[in-house]
Amino acid sequence: MKQDSTRNTSYTVDCEDYVHVVKFNPFDSGDSCSLIAYGGNNYVVVGTCKFQEEDAEVEGMQYKTLRTFHHGIRVDAIAWSPETRLDAIPPQIRFCTAASDRKLRLFTSDLQDKNEFKTFDGHTDYINDLVFAPNEGQEIASVSDDHTCRVWDLEGNEKAHFVLRSSGMSVCWHPEEAFKLMVAEKNGTIRFYDLITQQAILSLECEQTPLMSADWCLKNTFKIGAVAGNDWLIWDITRSSYPQDKRPVHVDRARLFRWSRVNENLFATTGYPGKTTTQLLVHHLGHPQPILTGTATVGSGLTWHRTLPLCAVGGDHKIFFWVTEM
Repeated sequence: MKQDSTRNTSYTVDCEDYVHVVKFNPFDSGDSCSLIAYGGNNYVVVGTCKFQEEDAEVEGMQYKTLRTFHHGIRVDAIAWSPETRLDAIPPQIRFCTAASDRKLRLFTSDLQDKNEFKTFDGHTDYINDLVFAPNEGQEIASVSDDHTCRVWDLEGNEKAHFVLRSSGMSVCWHPEEAFKLMVAEKNGTIRFYDLITQQAILSLECEQTPLMSADWCLKNTFKIGAVAGNDWLIWDITRSSYPQDKRPVHVDRARLFRWSRVNENLFATTGYPGKTTTQLLVHHLGHPQPILTGTATVGSGLTWHRTLPLCAVGGDHKIFFWVTEM
């Protein structure tokens, strides 16, 4: 693992294929290393990372592949299950993927002999995002270009079905709000659904389109962020259904928005992949300008480390990591 100063990345990991999506495990897996999964054209790789920022005995970054899962089709999204444990005997790895064939695939492995996967059918168009129920991990929510949000059990049975007015772009489940689901639509509306009554209970408006990505802040349940058009937008849902703060950041449209998991004022956005590079910007709400600008060769995916102010983007045969100041 080398520090790569030319593109101001802190670290890079070499991969065998183009990385379409990358995802740190957001849950505590009982191990001092962080789990990371990335998806290529027909496989998912699960590995562990440790950084010198968290362990003085590590020089730079240590990365180790635990297992490669054959997927057979391009991976478009990955969600980790909170049931993933590295400290169990045997260990359990569980994650779900969305692919271009409109199917979800649930993988469960003990990293030895047991490697199972189930396929969930139901969506009739491209699946844009998915997430596990954050506390028990017994359900999965997914959103699609078919104008639905669906909630599934681990057997692939549909438990809830919300009809949307446009493509569902992001779906979030907050550990402190386990009975609510946040769904962001391409038409600029973000809705919160009560999973018990299966009714919409609150909506937020961007007033601009296309909304491409939204996220629910882990450290402050009242804070929602999104990117729409060229701008990032931030809401405090106790104050208004319209954004309190917005700023143009990406000249040729913004693509992804992700809150840091360690600081409620820190977030990252990415632009659309250009001909050769994608721009990553890290923002702090106390600063008028981005506090970090990075580029990745045609990057895709964006994910934050669970306990460090460190984010990662996938790209051409590489994962790029940036460490930022709090």
